Parts: sequence; structure tokens; C-alpha cells
Amino acid sequence: MRQELVARQLDEQITARYPVGQRLRILDVGMGQGTQALRLARAGHTVTGLESDPEMLRYAREALATEPAGIRERVRLIEGDGRETGVHFLPGSFDVVLCHGVLMYVEERDAMLAGLARMLAPGGLLSLLVRNADALAMRPGLAGDWSTALAAFESDAYVNRLGLPARADRLGALTATLAGIAAPLHAWYGVRVFTDNVPNAEGLPAAEELELLLAAEDRAGRTDPYRRVAALLHLCGVRG
Repeated sequence: MRQELVARQLDEQITARYPVGQRLRILDVGMGQGTQALRLARAGHTVTGLESDPEMLRYAREALATEPAGIRERVRLIEGDGRETGVHFLPGSFDVVLCHGVLMYVEERDAMLAGLARMLAPGGLLSLLVRNADALAMRPGLAGDWSTALAAFESDAYVNRLGLPARADRLGALTATLAGIAAPLHAWYGVRVFTDNVPNAEGLPAAEELELLLAAEDRAGRTDPYRRVAALLHLCGVRG
């Protein structure tokens, strides 16, 4: 669900900024299993995936190995940390930089974002997916966990579904950071407005219901006030 919604939003931003058919240079920082990286390579773009977790990198390599040769040759996978992009790449090397589901584990968030912005060519797109600190009380509140919900109003810390401690971010703070690193916010979306409390183990609904669900989530993710209480925020900044 999350990957599909983010893919639709990202494609919308790319289509609005670049001519149809242009092959973009894309960096996916903290790419995980490579879902977005492979999808973008299939669309014709050149993709570099940067991942610090050897296990995730192994999954990504295994997935890449099943792709046709034409797609494999457009993807480069590197074991490395998103806080050290300057070690691996020259400034301005990419048209699009993705950083999805990573910032919640990074202490020096602003320093990392400044490094990512430097990787962008002028006019390039920075795509961030973060946990929404302004909505941390929603999940425990809807589950009837009132003490956790009350504590969430005063904190940006939470424990994710993997049991790991993490940090959520606020739209206002990230907007200020993006302006300060010369990649001001251009557009933003909410992700998982209605489905955040659905257990991970629950399967997808039938095709017709799934399409309706995606349509409802997509509409809510771009409509106030719904997007402001989404579990995740998808922010798109543009390098000046």
C-alpha cells in the first residue's frame, strides 16, 4: 500500500518536471529491498541504490538478478551510508534523490539532508518519506491505548512495528530545513490516512476493493485536513 501510493505521487512529480521519455539519474538512499529502485529502472531511468544493511542489499541484488539484462545494466547497487553520499558521488550527480523511511533512524537529520541536496543537479527533485510527528497519537488512540496516545502529543519518539526506537518529523520543521538547504518544499502528501492500523500480516483485499482503497487513500493524501493526520508524510523539495 505504502509503496504504491508513494510511487504514484513520485511519478506525478517527475512527470510534472521532466519531459516524457527523458532518462533520469536517480539515487535511492536507504533503498531497502529495492522496490522503488527497480520500478524506476523498469521505467527507463538509471538508478543507483545506496544501502547500509547487508541483508537488505542481498535481497535487492537477488531481486535485480531476476530482471532482464536491459534493466540490470541500468542499476548500480552500493553498500554505504546515506550520511556519506559525498564519499561516493560528486555534487550535482543526480536528477532525483529518494530518501524513504530513513530519516527516522538518523540523529543528525539536517546534516544528512544537506548532503542529499548537494547530490542534486539544479532543478532536481528530493523525495522524502518520514513518520508524521503531528499524528503520532492517532495509531495508539484508535487502538484504545490512551496512555501512549497522550504521551505522543508531547514527543517525537516512537517504537515502530519492528520494535525499534525511531523519531518522527514535523512538517513545519522539515519545511524550514528544506528551505535552508536550497531545496525548498514544492509539494507534500500524506500516506496511510485510513489504513495505518491494519496489521502487517493482513493480506490485500480483492482487486476491485483494493482499487477503491487506493483511490480513497490517494485522495485523502492530497486533501486537507486528512493528509495532516496521515501516518507518513511524503515531501518533495526542488533544488534551486
